Amino acid sequence: MMILYVLVALVLLGVLITVHELGHFAAARALGIPVKEFSVGFGPKIFQRQSRKTGTLLSLRPILLGGYCMFYGDTDDDPKGELADDPRNYNKAPVWKRMISVAAGPLMNLVLAYVVAVVFMAAYGLMLAPPNLASVEAGLPAEAAGLRAGDIILAVNGQDMEEVEEVTQAISNAAPGEALELEVQRGQDTMTFTVTPFYDEAEGRYRIGVTLQNVTSLPANLVLSEAWDLCVSSSTAILEALGKLVTTGEGLDQTSGPVGIVQVVAQGTQEGGLYVLLGMAVVISINLGLVNLLPIPALDGSRLVFMALEAVRRKPVSQRVEAMVHMCGYVALLALMLFFTFKDVARIFIG
Repeated sequence: MMILYVLVALVLLGVLITVHELGHFAAARALGIPVKEFSVGFGPKIFQRQSRKTGTLLSLRPILLGGYCMFYGDTDDDPKGELADDPRNYNKAPVWKRMISVAAGPLMNLVLAYVVAVVFMAAYGLMLAPPNLASVEAGLPAEAAGLRAGDIILAVNGQDMEEVEEVTQAISNAAPGEALELEVQRGQDTMTFTVTPFYDEAEGRYRIGVTLQNVTSLPANLVLSEAWDLCVSSSTAILEALGKLVTTGEGLDQTSGPVGIVQVVAQGTQEGGLYVLLGMAVVISINLGLVNLLPIPALDGSRLVFMALEAVRRKPVSQRVEAMVHMCGYVALLALMLFFTFKDVARIFIG
């Protein structure tokens, strides 16, 4: 079962990154900027076709955790400037068009996050804390103990509960035969129930037989505004976390690379289903958009800085210099990725 959820996590990340690159591609085509190749995935090509109308190579590659939109004569494609005289050269396009084509990738992630947030709010409603019981399965420990749908879980073994994942983890981590004490609010009353989880072979974890939720339904006229508020609050939290990470190093021990992100998404989806998957999709898509707008070499934000300098100076920065800066950025990002991957793998297998 866990393999299935890992595949779901990989597909989610692949979709978010592909949408990012699709933003670059769509903006460039709309502005009349030729695209040399648009690829879904990295690695050796599985399928490739050249558009007769535009000449763009459309490629599918096996490593779906990425993709790219390559322009003629861009620094990545032509670090030595050999395509300087090619009429299709990306750098011959007006700087404002190039800036839009670069910014469109991160902006597409932000747009996607809002669309997913709308779907989330329409399907599930407003998030609540603490979690409540959406349903209680017949014949299982929760029903036998007296729990009912609508009960609000305040605490498990004296530990306050704020999220569905906290309750699920507290139950999953129960020792064999261990009885859990659940503090529950029912209407105006606070009650205590003792429940002994059972091991579900199909799920591969301990359960008590309940479906948890952190949401309440919304009227249709509030869906769009609540989705916007969710995106704004998520963006604020991400920016604050990034600020602390850069200035004080706070949160570095909790930062993960691709392996850690896949693990968190897979585990969250296994425990909370589509509800958790959609919530994570909103946060990760916003994260991807905002981080790419930072002025870090090799990221879109750095490219925007070079283009802004070109607009102010009325002449481009040396393409060779820009290529070297981005190459240094790629090396640094690769080193960081390897570091976080090693840390994530060690955490998974060593603890």
